[in-house]
Amino acid sequence: MRTTLLTIACGAGLFAVGAVGAVGAAGAAGAAGASKRALDASDFERLLSVETLACSGDWIVYTVEGSDLEADERKSSVWMTDFEGSTDLKLTAAGESASDPKFSPDGRYVSFLSERKDETKSLHLLDRRGGEAQPLDGIAGDVAEYAWSPDGTRLVISMSEAAKGEGEKGARPIVIDRLHFKQDRDGYLSAADRTHLYLFDLATKTLTPLTTDPQADDTAPEFSPDGRHIAFFSNRTTDEDRTGKLEADLIEARAGAAPRKLTEFFAPNKPALRWTPDGTRLLYTTGLEPRLNAYIQDRLSVFTLAEGKSRLLTERLDRALMGVSTASDDSVEAIVEDDGVELPVSVRLDTGETQRLATGKWSAASICGGGKHVAVVASNDSSAPEVYAVEAGGLRKLSHHNDAEMAEIALGGVEDISFPSRDGTIIHGMMVKPADYRPGQTYPTILWIHGGPNEQDEHGLAIDAYSPQLERQWFAAHGYVVLAVNYRGSSGRGAAFAQAIAADWGHKEVADLLGAVDYAVREKIADPHRLGVGGWSYGGILTDYIIASDTRFKAAVSGAGSANQISMYGADQYILQYNAELQPPWAATSLWLKVSYPFFHADRIKTPTLFLGGTKDFNVPIAGGEQMYASLRTLGVPTQLIVYPGQYHVLTRPSYIKDCVQRYLAWFDHYLGMTGR
Repeated sequence: MRTTLLTIACGAGLFAVGAVGAVGAAGAAGAAGASKRALDASDFERLLSVETLACSGDWIVYTVEGSDLEADERKSSVWMTDFEGSTDLKLTAAGESASDPKFSPDGRYVSFLSERKDETKSLHLLDRRGGEAQPLDGIAGDVAEYAWSPDGTRLVISMSEAAKGEGEKGARPIVIDRLHFKQDRDGYLSAADRTHLYLFDLATKTLTPLTTDPQADDTAPEFSPDGRHIAFFSNRTTDEDRTGKLEADLIEARAGAAPRKLTEFFAPNKPALRWTPDGTRLLYTTGLEPRLNAYIQDRLSVFTLAEGKSRLLTERLDRALMGVSTASDDSVEAIVEDDGVELPVSVRLDTGETQRLATGKWSAASICGGGKHVAVVASNDSSAPEVYAVEAGGLRKLSHHNDAEMAEIALGGVEDISFPSRDGTIIHGMMVKPADYRPGQTYPTILWIHGGPNEQDEHGLAIDAYSPQLERQWFAAHGYVVLAVNYRGSSGRGAAFAQAIAADWGHKEVADLLGAVDYAVREKIADPHRLGVGGWSYGGILTDYIIASDTRFKAAVSGAGSANQISMYGADQYILQYNAELQPPWAATSLWLKVSYPFFHADRIKTPTLFLGGTKDFNVPIAGGEQMYASLRTLGVPTQLIVYPGQYHVLTRPSYIKDCVQRYLAWFDHYLGMTGR
């Protein structure tokens, strides 16, 4: 169960990767007209990812991430627009990346985090009246989160010590004494990585510790509306590594105060904590028990301080909720996943009733504001992410960062599909067809599998590193039909659908995915002799399951996957999930062998397979791909292993991202007979 989705970053490989698939690309562009062209590998560098939002009155501040080709890095800058869409200003240069922008309460300043060369984050302040952004002196550490006091005089900061990186001169040995001891990008976790709360006084530039428990992590701090208290998440009375639980605590906003536990709950996948404006209630997301928490179904709860009681607010909403915005006294805005879309909604705080604020096939990724001023970052099948105002049941575009680029590209058509799995369960998904698609003609077809599994293939065209949407269009631009399937385990169709694969990996998902291929062949869309399969993360894991179950695929790509799940125990970051869902290997050996069948039955695999991964991946360590590569090489099955130095689970270096999608295409072209089109 991998909580990071399929990435737009990938590998290096076997074939020349310069002008791959040029004939097919030209055909697509020609059919779309002279004004359009096919998606090009360089578009993965040119397109921009519009991301995190914050609202203040009529203004919106947000981040835009793009490729710095000279530095070979992804970097982000802070922008600001208004709800009229008449002004769009770049506030920061693209030097070091900027994230988590916020307005000061009076709107005078914009604050944000900036990542240093050592990958620690510092806090910066920009005066909107003019001048350059300045780092806040006196804050020594790695800032994770922060919040403004209502009067704008102080900040509360969640921060860990800034330790020297692995291998640096003076780096101390890492002392590990917890069950969850490693995390992708964060590396090995020690006491120095615990996050604590600090108060920062803007006038005196002094930093004061607020919480100090060396065994606790204190996160998501939020000032009460009167500025007297701070609510936050912690694990000071629970062992989150073993129980999967967090608590909501309250502390006075002064040095020497002691935190008070309010309530305890299972940790959500996407934590959020908000006050109501009257200061009487706290809204927070809650998850499921560890046995099921890998199957995202975050819900919204409300805690009433006067009563000292919590109430599950969205009990009747059988969908995953995320991106909770600032609350009013009556409602709160959020984003809900629902069967291939992600839409903004309003949730009433008295009844939990949920109302959609927009319709259509949108993928919303971030939300801010409330009442008459709500903004989202969203995309659909024909437009990359931009900032939109939410109004009158629809979305009105405010930013235009990708308009010129998208106007040039001929995109493939995206259709919803529904079909029976091999056991009769009705499965939903999407089919992406080339721009020059001709009915009645069969096409080489790629089954492109999303990761998670606790996410979903959705409409939209996200450019960030967590979506396969652009990759699907990349294949379609070169003559392939692409199948995107929301197999059981995916979110978007309720808790029962997502939890159907608990402790039974590689079974129902495979039946669902093969059912999609059967459907495309039956409809005479897919050429049964030119089928490919691939994916990243759990998509890579499922690729291994599929090629060990069905030999009709002529090519496969398994990125950041694993097949010998027993070897992942203690090597990756999922100890809590394994212990709760499968039990430890010595307590359920037969089950572990069952979910590891692609490795122990590698001799059944006949499909030429490309394996890829990053050397620093702690989510699904590259050993998973190395083991399968070694197995197929031993068996004489065509294979190659691509190793990305210094990369985590999601590849971020632009040259690697571009190289990867070209390698994907070269592998499929070669084995599916598309070379020399």
